[in-house]
Amino acid sequence: MSVPPIRHGGNLLAAARRYGRRTEAWLDLSTGINPSGYPVPPLPADAWQRLPQDDDGLAGIAAQTYGAPQALPVAGSQAAIRTLPRLLRPGRTGIAALGYSEYAPAFAQAGHTVVPLDEADFGRADLADALDHLVVVNPNNPTARLLPADTLRHWHARLASRGGTLIVDEAFIDCTEATSLAAYSDTPGLVVLRSLGKFYGLAGVRCGFVLAEPSVLESLAAHLGHWTVSGPARAVASIALTDTAWQAATRAALASAGQRLAMLLRGHGLTTASQPLFSWVPNGRACALHEALAQRGIWTRLFDAAGGCPASLRFGLPPDDAAAWQRLDAALGETLSSLT
Repeated sequence: MSVPPIRHGGNLLAAARRYGRRTEAWLDLSTGINPSGYPVPPLPADAWQRLPQDDDGLAGIAAQTYGAPQALPVAGSQAAIRTLPRLLRPGRTGIAALGYSEYAPAFAQAGHTVVPLDEADFGRADLADALDHLVVVNPNNPTARLLPADTLRHWHARLASRGGTLIVDEAFIDCTEATSLAAYSDTPGLVVLRSLGKFYGLAGVRCGFVLAEPSVLESLAAHLGHWTVSGPARAVASIALTDTAWQAATRAALASAGQRLAMLLRGHGLTTASQPLFSWVPNGRACALHEALAQRGIWTRLFDAAGGCPASLRFGLPPDDAAAWQRLDAALGETLSSLT
């Protein structure tokens, strides 16, 4: 199969150049990143001056925070996504056709046969039976599909019985942790990925964690080498992951904001599927809607039709600012009126 091109949100500079509008004049909703990210305090000087210390306790902090037996800090989930396929026996690897676009190229380049999956496939109990490996982003980006832990554990058992692997990307799960598989991540054939980018709003830190059995973490660490996570990033991660008061307050705030965004979109007649950090709008007019909003300085993420779904838009949360919400509301009203 031909692997689709890699695309990401957050490409605001490209939008600014294309539409001739300064970056500060945009309302950027193109990512699913918390717009009220963790308030990073001043860091100690040695975080900048010393080489990163792999034995600084961050791995243990992450494991405790996520309820996992062990964790490996990596330079964002991206580092693991690009490396893990090379550590697995090449085989048929199921990956959502409409989902995070980094997985398919990484597995294809490592010699795997990528099997694109429709959204409907994730409702099949026998999904894993014809696969060697399976990648599940849970909740899925962008469709907001959230699978129960029991379904994932069933697929994992089927894969592991044949020496296969289930990779569960939990980049967006911090608001719905009851469905996390972190507690089972030391089981052979299961790898769980976590990230500071979305819930904590710290995408620029480039810090994530791999949760898996010790042999997998040791092999991954050997391939990645030393100092994959910078000293400042490790310091920030240690602080954020232990700030339980901020985490609790943020879960409540994001749940409220996510509901507000979904209601706003539905109020304009749009069909949505939502998670606290974003809303997904499948719509046959998605391309025209994306363009019309861009003309008004609202930047969204456009997805082509894929996985049995029509073209669609993803809306991230506006900042916690009344003017930003009012601007989105007004732009949607103007845009949808002009498209009818």
